[in-house]
Amino acid sequence: MSERLKDNVQAMAAQAENKDGFIAALDQSGGSTPKALKLYGIDEGAWSSDAEMFDLIHQMRARIIKSPAFTGDKVMGAILFEQTMDRDIDGTPTAQYLWEKRSVVPFLKVDKGLADEKDGVKLMKPMPNLDALLERAVAKGVFGTKMRSVIDAANADGIAAIVAQQFEVARQILGHGLVPIIEPEVTISIADKAQAEEILLSEIRKHLDSVPAGKQVMLKLTLPTKANLYESLIDDPRIMRVVALSGGYSREEANEKLAQNTGMIASFSRALTEGLSVRQSDAEFDAALASAIDSIFEASRSN
Repeated sequence: MSERLKDNVQAMAAQAENKDGFIAALDQSGGSTPKALKLYGIDEGAWSSDAEMFDLIHQMRARIIKSPAFTGDKVMGAILFEQTMDRDIDGTPTAQYLWEKRSVVPFLKVDKGLADEKDGVKLMKPMPNLDALLERAVAKGVFGTKMRSVIDAANADGIAAIVAQQFEVARQILGHGLVPIIEPEVTISIADKAQAEEILLSEIRKHLDSVPAGKQVMLKLTLPTKANLYESLIDDPRIMRVVALSGGYSREEANEKLAQNTGMIASFSRALTEGLSVRQSDAEFDAALASAIDSIFEASRSN
């Protein structure tokens, strides 16, 4: 690694661990891209191929990233989809643009989607090419990664399997010098959500001893039913940051719940882009995004 990249990693680590702000989740993948575009005002008939669809979502993401409100002053980091990492913004690779032009720490979504449900959970699909992807990410100046699996029931066996898989892959990511964001999402609509979260907390605690000495992971967790459930994780030296996903809550609901959880910061996707439209003028778009960023920043900081 060059001296410039080493200096960047140190500066990114300081920002990721200590700075006020939140992480923007701009990592919609192939399955969720049509919905994200529809919310932005672009219906499925607007493209005739996946390539055209990904061109459109990149235009949306680039518009967000280039907006005057989208800077490291309030947006601590941003999670990118693999194709976004591989593309440019105004001739500069996206991860490099984020850090050098916007002072925003770049992360990369590395999972390949979800396996079929078993024991009330959806594990991550196998990632046989993960090492090659991580090498590319390091070369492009990415700081960390994110990987998502889903908990749909308070099933102890299923949740144990989810957490074991997440930490196993996290150790592989740490081996490349990247900081993994572990995301075992608890579905907000399930009847036994609070019980699932208690089991999840217990399993995470069990696996923290497997984090190599001197390394840290991040956690991305559903806003808990019981406020401050994850406070002990926030204080653990093996955890760089605990961030919250909006999980389908509106921005107002998500901000309200986040403000009740001391030390958690946001990592919102849909709640961040709520209200943005392809039909807005640049001034209207920038004002709407600035309002969203301000509200999420304040909810992240107020707690």
